[in-house]
Amino acid sequence: MRVRRLGWAGVEIEAAGTRLLIDYVRDLSPLFTGWKPGKGVAAPSGKATAALVTHLHRDHTDASALADTLTPGAPVLRPAPGHGDDVDNQTTLLAERELAQHRLAAETVDAWTTRDLGPFRVTAVPSVDGLGDPQLNWVVEAEGQRIFHGGDTMFHGYWWLIARRFSPFDAAFLPANGPVVDAPHLQPPSPLLAALDPQQAAAAADILDARYAVPIHYEPEQPEKIAGYVEVPDPEKEFRTHAGHRAHVLAVGERLDLTTR
Repeated sequence: MRVRRLGWAGVEIEAAGTRLLIDYVRDLSPLFTGWKPGKGVAAPSGKATAALVTHLHRDHTDASALADTLTPGAPVLRPAPGHGDDVDNQTTLLAERELAQHRLAAETVDAWTTRDLGPFRVTAVPSVDGLGDPQLNWVVEAEGQRIFHGGDTMFHGYWWLIARRFSPFDAAFLPANGPVVDAPHLQPPSPLLAALDPQQAAAAADILDARYAVPIHYEPEQPEKIAGYVEVPDPEKEFRTHAGHRAHVLAVGERLDLTTR
């Protein structure tokens, strides 16, 4: 199994000549105010036969990009819709509309659901979203290797349940930018982290017993983002410090070949 980082939280997984995408986003303008097309993202290597999304924030679900990259009828596994009214769900409504517009074969799944998608066995596992929206994380197995994808989860108590069922992992892809979010619909704001910071990501990788811990959900150049989204200053450097021998930083477009390691 080979895993290629596509930028932000996106990855492309290859096994047996088949591709699977997780959180592939081509257009980051809903989060990056100064974003320019093509900057900070890499295109998939070719058509993919399935996609997984951790949650429906627009920096993790880009229906237009998936429609252009997936084979016709390819399944898109996703968490449940948000709770409550349009105010509660304002951070997921855009992606929901785009999924419907592009008529993707989206399927809602629950935590601990397993699906076989070609050579891949994928399992949705529990996650906790920093804004209160439904989120899943993903375990993907193929060719005798196993990886974990953490979307932009917070630190939580499910790590040990996931580890008991699936560890060790060949690689864990974990958010590491530790954002504090001040969103208009979430008031008063919390000063606490809405996703893992480097130290928490390293702790999660240790619990999961990951051979390689790969930081995601950050950009090295720290581009300007929407107001009210403040990250740790240097996620990559801090992650290397805390994760030690597990740390394996991938540049955008770089591939980790688990079959040769």
